[in-house]
Order: sequence, then C-alpha cells, then structure tokens
Amino acid sequence: MSDPRVAAIPVQECGEDLVDVRAHGLIVDDRKRDETGAFAHVRRGVLTRLLHAQSLLPAGVSLLFIEGFRPPALQARYFEEYSDQLALAHPAWSAAEIREAASRFVSPPEIAPHSAGAAVDVTLIDHVGRELDMGTRVNASPEESNGACYTEAPGISDRARTNRATLSRALTPAGLINYGTEWWHWSLGDRYWALQTQQTAALYGPVELP
Repeated sequence: MSDPRVAAIPVQECGEDLVDVRAHGLIVDDRKRDETGAFAHVRRGVLTRLLHAQSLLPAGVSLLFIEGFRPPALQARYFEEYSDQLALAHPAWSAAEIREAASRFVSPPEIAPHSAGAAVDVTLIDHVGRELDMGTRVNASPEESNGACYTEAPGISDRARTNRATLSRALTPAGLINYGTEWWHWSLGDRYWALQTQQTAALYGPVELP
C-alpha cells in the first residue's frame, strides 16, 4: 500500500451496502469481534464472491472468516500503533521511511481496503473446525514471522504452501485478489484491487457502518 500509484487511483463509489456475513452461511471466527459487529461486515459484492469461493474449495475444507470491515478510526489507530513500534525499533528512520514501512503491513486509513468494506481476512479450516497449517497465524507481522507472512515466502513447509495454494485457487477465480505481504488478506473493489486489475477507478471508498 506504500506504492503512490495506489493512492492515485480515484474512487467512483458505487454505493453498495455493507452486509453481515453471519446471516449468509459463512463460518465466522470471533477473535476480531467488536460491540457493533462491524468486523463481520463486507460490501455485498465481496460477500457474493466469498460464497462462490467457498463453493470452489475441496470437500471437507471451508473458509474461516476472520475480519472484514474495519471502521476508519480503528484503522487509523492500528496504523499509528504499528508506526510507533517501527519508530522505536528503527530510531534512525525518517518519518517518510516509517510511513512507507508501516504501509506494507497496515494500510494508511485513507486508502485502507478494510475501511472500504472491500477486504477480508480469511483462512481455511477442516471438517471439524481446525485451522489448516498456513505457515503463520493470521495477522502475523513481518517482524514476528520473519517474513513468512508474505504469500510467496520461501522457507515455509510444503503443507503450508499447499494450503495457501488451495486458498488462492478458490478466491482468485471468484474475483478477489491477494495482498502479497499477507497471505490471509483478499479484496475486491478497493484502490489496490483497481491497480492490480488495471481498472480506472475503485468501486468502494471508506465508509461508516450505519
């Protein structure tokens, strides 16, 4: 997200509503649960594609929905907290260097796919609800995982690589794209998606939960 071409993409807001995925058959984890239930919402078009992706998975494997919509104020807090961590770890870095590094893992709030309801964090579970080995936990930072959070990271196990490929083979044909620094992060209709798919504008901009 630190690429200036992402911020340069205009938004032509389509006005699509946020919907609660818990009412539509997806398995939802509670680790990011909040009082308003914002975490379980995505734009309607994103939900449609998640349901399609679920239908493409092998028998006995399901998507586990972790987090969707993130209010802009919460996104700003996450970005500031991670920036502060980087500043402490790298006191010689300039403000611009800190912002660029922070943006690789936590999107600036003005362009954040989660705050547009365009992004979802997901993993895979087996038939009894156990999370499959994906090489790292969901939301593991580059520092914590020594870079293993990157989707194409070398050094992860064959099993984890196979499971990441299974996730990709369901979500990519459904129309979502992956953010390469986070194997779990997929989106549709945001500025990053528009850049990667060569669209002239994003479909979704930052919104608030009604």
